Amino acid sequence: MTAISPAAEAVTAYIGIGANLGDASGQVQRAILQLGKLPDTSLDAQSSLFCTAPLDAGGDDYTNAVARIKTRLDAHALLQGLQQIEQDFGRQRPYPNAPRTLDLDLLLYGQSTFADAVLTVPHPRMTQRAFVLIPLLQLDPFIVIPKQGPAHQFAPQVADQAIRKI
Repeated sequence: MTAISPAAEAVTAYIGIGANLGDASGQVQRAILQLGKLPDTSLDAQSSLFCTAPLDAGGDDYTNAVARIKTRLDAHALLQGLQQIEQDFGRQRPYPNAPRTLDLDLLLYGQSTFADAVLTVPHPRMTQRAFVLIPLLQLDPFIVIPKQGPAHQFAPQVADQAIRKI
């Protein structure tokens, strides 16, 4: 992994976390702890755990959360770190939206906006998912999604998605 220069200021990033295979709640909690062990990264805050039904897929309900981290890793190095954590938890990708032992999504990286072949920030579907918006708003009710506006304005659009705090 490549890190930003040690003299660089840490960036606040938000990570979406989900699992619906095995001990999903335990895996989400352990994954949150692993985020703080990434190089040049510290765990700043975490939301409550939430239970949600799968969207666009079948399978068991998900356990979801959002974590706020401070990192000096650039966005692509952070993504590599997230994918390594997923692999360490046995993540497989047999088909789109398959049930998973762990899913880590880079939702926001400071105020950055970009899209390339590997990564899009802000996460392109975060405003369409209650399992992202509700825990994100729990961490920061006034958070603004770069180039899209206040996150709370998207909450009515996901009000029909069942979500409950665990």
